[in-house]
Amino acid sequence: MNYQEMYEKEHIKSADLASRVAELEEANDYLQFRLDRIHNNPLWRSTKGLRTCMHALMRQTSRIRNCGGLRGVMAKIAYKKREKEAMKNYGTNSFPSPEEREAQESTEFAYEPLISILVPLYNTPMNFLEQMIGSVEAQTYKKWQLCLADGSDKDHDEVGEYCNNKAENDKRIVYRKLESNEGISGNTNECLKLADGEYIALFDHDDILHPCVLFEYVMAINEKQADYLYCDETTFAGDNIDHMLTMHFKPDYAVDNLRANNYICHFSCFKRDLLDTTELFRTKYDGSQDHDMILRLTDRAKSIVHVPKLMYYWRSHAGSVAKDINAKSYAIEAARGAVADSLRTHGYKNFRITSTRAFETIFKISYEIEGNPKISIIIPNRNHKSDLETCIESIKEKSTYDNYEIIVVENNSDEEEIFDYYKTLEESGVKIVRYEGGFNYSKICNFGESFAEGEYILLLNNDTKVITVNWMEEMLMYAQRKDVGAVGAKLYYADKTIQHAGVVIGLGAHRTAGHTHYMQSRENLGYMGRLCYAQDVTAVTGACLLVKKELYDKLGGLDESFEVSLNDVDLCLRLRHMGLLNVWTPFAELYHFESKSRGLDDKGEKAERYNRESEQFRQKWKEDLEAGDPYYNINFSLDRSDYSLKI
Repeated sequence: MNYQEMYEKEHIKSADLASRVAELEEANDYLQFRLDRIHNNPLWRSTKGLRTCMHALMRQTSRIRNCGGLRGVMAKIAYKKREKEAMKNYGTNSFPSPEEREAQESTEFAYEPLISILVPLYNTPMNFLEQMIGSVEAQTYKKWQLCLADGSDKDHDEVGEYCNNKAENDKRIVYRKLESNEGISGNTNECLKLADGEYIALFDHDDILHPCVLFEYVMAINEKQADYLYCDETTFAGDNIDHMLTMHFKPDYAVDNLRANNYICHFSCFKRDLLDTTELFRTKYDGSQDHDMILRLTDRAKSIVHVPKLMYYWRSHAGSVAKDINAKSYAIEAARGAVADSLRTHGYKNFRITSTRAFETIFKISYEIEGNPKISIIIPNRNHKSDLETCIESIKEKSTYDNYEIIVVENNSDEEEIFDYYKTLEESGVKIVRYEGGFNYSKICNFGESFAEGEYILLLNNDTKVITVNWMEEMLMYAQRKDVGAVGAKLYYADKTIQHAGVVIGLGAHRTAGHTHYMQSRENLGYMGRLCYAQDVTAVTGACLLVKKELYDKLGGLDESFEVSLNDVDLCLRLRHMGLLNVWTPFAELYHFESKSRGLDDKGEKAERYNRESEQFRQKWKEDLEAGDPYYNINFSLDRSDYSLKI
C-alpha cells in the first residue's frame, strides 16, 4: 500500500469518526431538550416527594441486583459474618502472651540493626500521642530509636512537655521542637536529621504499632536480607484497635499495583542506604509524599519483603486520610504527580493517569502504544457456528484497533453449516487452518500460532464476545512492555457476573489454580478496589490472553501435555520464571460464555482427565504452590474466591 492509499484510508476513517461524533452530539442535544422540557413541567415539580421515595426503593433494588440478586445478598451477609469471626484472630488477640514476649525479647539475631522510627508531630491530641509512643515502648525488639520532630503551634505546648519528659527518661526517644511547621514532608525530613539507625521506619503521630512488628522485621532482615519492608494494616475507630473497620491484607511487591494504588503504605521500613543521593520526602508531593517515596525507594531496593501479618493500626478520625481522602484533597493531585514522575523515570512518555470509579487515588494508567504492531488472534473451533459468528462479528464491529488478523483453527467439525460459514470468513480475509488430530487445546493453539504473521499472539476462545471497543489497545499497552509476559482481560458470563479477574495458584478444591472475584457482579469494586485497576497477577486465562510471539515461540507455546486445562496457567508460570510480569486489566472487557464448546470438567472421563492434569500441575509447580501466590495473601482462604479470610 503506497502513501496515497494510506492517506485516503486514514481520511475515510477520520471522516467516519467525525460523522459518528456529530450524530452522537445531535442525539445528545435532542435528549437534553427533552430532559429540560420534563423538568420545566409543573406536574414533574409537584411529584418530587413521590419520586424521592421511588428512587430510594430503586436504589435498594439496584443494590440487591448488583450483589447478584437475593443469592448475592445472602452471600454478602455470610461474607461479613465470616470476616467478623476471622477478626478474632487479629487486633489485641494477636498480641504476644507473656511467654511469647519473653522469648522474643531474649532472642539474639546475627544482625541487630538500630531502627529509627520517624514521627512528625503537629498539634497531636494527647491520647493519640500517649498511645502512639506507648506502642513503640511495648516493642519486643528493643534496639529502636524514636525520632520526634514537633511542628505544633503555641496552643499545644503540652505535646512538647510530654515528649521532653519521655526523652529524659528514655535515651532512645529523641525530641526536637521545630521553629515552624514545615508540613508533613518537611517535618518528617527534620525527623530524619535526628536518626542514627541503619534502618528508617515511618510512623504517623495518631497511629499504633503491633508490639511484634519490629521483631518480625528484624527476622526478615536476617533471613532475607530485606532492605525494604512493609506489613498488612487495618483502620480502626476510637481508642480501641479491636474496633477494626477495614483490614487490608496486601500482595507482595507488585509494581503495577503500586503505580495504580499506594497499597504498600504502612508500615514502611527501609535500609538507610536507599536514601543515598535522594530525598526522603519531597515537599512538592505533600499529601502523597509516602507514595512518591515508596515508588522511588522500591526501585532502588534489592530485597522487598512483605510481612503478611496485620501489624499496623491506622486510626480513622475526622481530618485523617484513613477517614476520607477528601480531607486532604491536594493528596489526589500529589499522588498523580508522583506516579507520573516515576513513569518518566522509567522512560515512559505520553501516558495518561486518570482516577477510577473505586477511589480518586486509585488510577488507570494509559500507556502510549508504540508503532502499529500486528496482532494474530488465534481462535480454536469445532462446530458452534453461532458462537463463532458472534465472536468474530464482535471483533470486527467493535474493535478500534485495526491491525490484526484472525486465524480460526478448525478441529474435526462435522456440521455442514460451519463449513459454509468458513467459506464466508475466508472471503472476508479470515484464515481457516485445519488441525486434524484429537482435541488437545494446547496443540490446536500451537498449530494455529505457526500460521501467525503478527508480532503478538492473542489466544481467544470461540465463545467470547467483545464489550470494550479498545480492548486490544488496553491489552497491547502492557504486552509491549519489556518486563511483561502475558496480559489478560476481564471476562463476564452472560448475566454480567465475573468469570475471570486474574488467576491465583493454589486456589480451589484441587489446589491448582482458581479465578478471583468469581461470580461477583460487574459493578463490584472488588477487594480493596482491585477490580478497578490493572495489576500484576500470577496468571491469566487463555480464553483471552495476549503475549509477544517471540516469547510464545521461545517457550515452545502451550505445554501440549496439558491437553485441556491449566495450560494457560502453566504458560504464565513459565513466563514468570523468565523474570517477566503477567498483568490483568479490567479495562479490556469481554463476555465469555464458558465451556459451551467442550462442556464442564466435572463428570466421567472429563473429570478423570482434569484430576490427572491437576496432579501433573501440582507436581510440576510444587515449589511455587508451596511458596504461595505472591499476589494473594496467606491470610486469605484457598477455599473461596472472594478474598474471605481464613478462620
